[in-house]
Amino acid sequence: MYDTILVPVDGSAPSNAAVDEAVELAGAFGATVHFLFVVDVEGFALDEHAGSLVEQLHRQGEHAVEEARETAERQDVTAFGEVREGVPHRTIVRYAEEIDADVVVMGTHGRKGFRHFLLGSVTERVVREAPVPVLTVRAPEEERGESGTEREESEES
Repeated sequence: MYDTILVPVDGSAPSNAAVDEAVELAGAFGATVHFLFVVDVEGFALDEHAGSLVEQLHRQGEHAVEEARETAERQDVTAFGEVREGVPHRTIVRYAEEIDADVVVMGTHGRKGFRHFLLGSVTERVVREAPVPVLTVRAPEEERGESGTEREESEES
């Protein structure tokens, strides 16, 4: 059913939860997992400081991808990783097509209401545009760092 699984990663708790879910799924189906970190360069002004910031984001991405690969390898799951530049949701969808992914497994921060509207959602855009199913995974509440106040605001939205 699943031979190739794509997991966009960023090192956050929801992303790490998606890594764990994808590795478990890959183990069950004997699938290969591809981890992708997207350096979002769309919002950068092209000045002398942009280059060092992009380099820093590449290093952060390499670290996130390597941690995800190590998680997969500990479970004897074949894994690959890549860091790319681009608009996150477009780059994820394009990469899914390139590797002929059977499913995309993504973390979600679980924002609702006005906070979601303001912040947007890469996951939501991938769900809408991906040519394959997208499995969304939320991190356990304690790992998301939500306070009671934030939950109440979310519930009222």
